[in-house]
Amino acid sequence: MTAEAPSHYDRLGGAPTIKEAVDRFYVRLLDDAELAHYFVDTDVAQLKRHQVLLLSQVLGGPTEYSGRELSAAHRGLAITEAHYDKVGAHLLGVLAEMGAPADIADAVAQTLKAVRDDIVDPAAGS
Repeated sequence: MTAEAPSHYDRLGGAPTIKEAVDRFYVRLLDDAELAHYFVDTDVAQLKRHQVLLLSQVLGGPTEYSGRELSAAHRGLAITEAHYDKVGAHLLGVLAEMGAPADIADAVAQTLKAVRDDIVDPAAGS
């Protein structure tokens, strides 16, 4: 019987590491003058809880994201291509800062690419 390879979630350190990554990610987002306006009058604690679930699922963790569809959650926010790219860079930067292996960062980058059209508003410009 062969052992199953550990998930990206487990390799990264599981729930505590995912929570720490999300905390650092939101510090970066809220400190970024170009992005902070997206979070005005927003329950950031709730967003962080959703992000932990979403990132955990992306990395093969035991949790399942059950929040709104990404397109519905971001509708009306007028997220530009440039801002989406900055958000992605912040997330990947946090993962690098925390020592995430390249294959895990690549998996997250591929997910960011896959959901881009669900989040970016083409009418918002670049």
